[in-house]
Amino acid sequence: MNRLFGPIPRAKTLSVMPTYQCTAACTHCGTYSNPKQTTWLDADKMLAAIEQALDSDYKVVVFTGGEPTLAGEDLLRGIRLVDSRGVCSRVVTNAWWATDEAAADSKLAELVSAGLKEINFSTGDQHARFVPVDNIMRGARAAAKIPLKTIVIMMETVEERTITKETILQHPEYKRIQQEFPRAKVRIVESPWMPLSPRMVTKYPPGMAVSKTNLPIHTGCSSCLGTTTVQADGRIAACCGLGMRSIPELQLGHVRDTTIREADERGENDFLKRWIRVEGPEKILAWASRHDPEIVWEDMYAHRCQSCMRLYKDPKVRSVIREHHQEKIPDVIFSEWLLYHYEQAGPAADESVSGEGYSDAAAGPSACLPTADLVTIAPIQAAPEYAAAAPAPM
Repeated sequence: MNRLFGPIPRAKTLSVMPTYQCTAACTHCGTYSNPKQTTWLDADKMLAAIEQALDSDYKVVVFTGGEPTLAGEDLLRGIRLVDSRGVCSRVVTNAWWATDEAAADSKLAELVSAGLKEINFSTGDQHARFVPVDNIMRGARAAAKIPLKTIVIMMETVEERTITKETILQHPEYKRIQQEFPRAKVRIVESPWMPLSPRMVTKYPPGMAVSKTNLPIHTGCSSCLGTTTVQADGRIAACCGLGMRSIPELQLGHVRDTTIREADERGENDFLKRWIRVEGPEKILAWASRHDPEIVWEDMYAHRCQSCMRLYKDPKVRSVIREHHQEKIPDVIFSEWLLYHYEQAGPAADESVSGEGYSDAAAGPSACLPTADLVTIAPIQAAPEYAAAAPAPM
């Protein structure tokens, strides 16, 4: 392997999914989670993977799912381990447990006692079918009392919806939080709700879907090779992207026989992933359309993970990447140099742009985050022995 540069300097995040089970059954759930899921990550393997990530200087560990609080004591063990190493932990939850103020306070006290530093709440029209918005507000208020470093409410966004950012801003409990806990900062982030197929198109608010007009503001994907995910079935993925369970090429190994460091090295050994990281899937899709005009992409996708699914699942796009990727090698090399090596450019140059969709709450805002050589060109590759566990495309 020819080493043109050292490893990409980055503050990496480990995303851990203790289970695929969830108290909600949202349509197009990005992790294919619902109450009927029965897959759980072995607790000892989970802790071992966390240790490996911390030994590799990961800066944040996020517990997501599924609904991670269903893991009970195993979740608390994971948070305690992260805290014992002086690293930041985050929980992504739908707040099903915040049935009243006392329950919300009790759960937050339990999590914070274990060492939790950040919390993200997921809500919107889909989530609210199963967990009332009032639960979210009680959970946020309990977090504000402490206050946690980062309190985020992630909002599903489509064109026609009843629960919006304004719904939260006008909620009596939100106003109460502002009045009683002015030091606490509750951030509301709107993220597009996407179908789990590149063939399905959803209507979004004007200007949200990617087009030639807004393409320049779409940056590289900080989740790809920036967040490593340990899934409930033990597979390790190269990002925390929605729908990544159904993309074999994003699977890097399994915790039973692959360390986090080995998985990271395998991921960084894939040119397409590095390309996604510096340019983003939207620009790659637009580039592919210039080679094949039959590839239509404008005004179809608001969430970048759906654009990424298109890269991996559309035969025409795959063919263009396979046949023409070499022309992009100089661009990717130069982009990596500018982003990570020129005058010690920091992680701020690698942030996602608001509105293009966090790949998951694991890639959302954090108060704890301050980001490899160019390698053998393998534009579409996978760890095939782990591909079979992916759910069938929808």
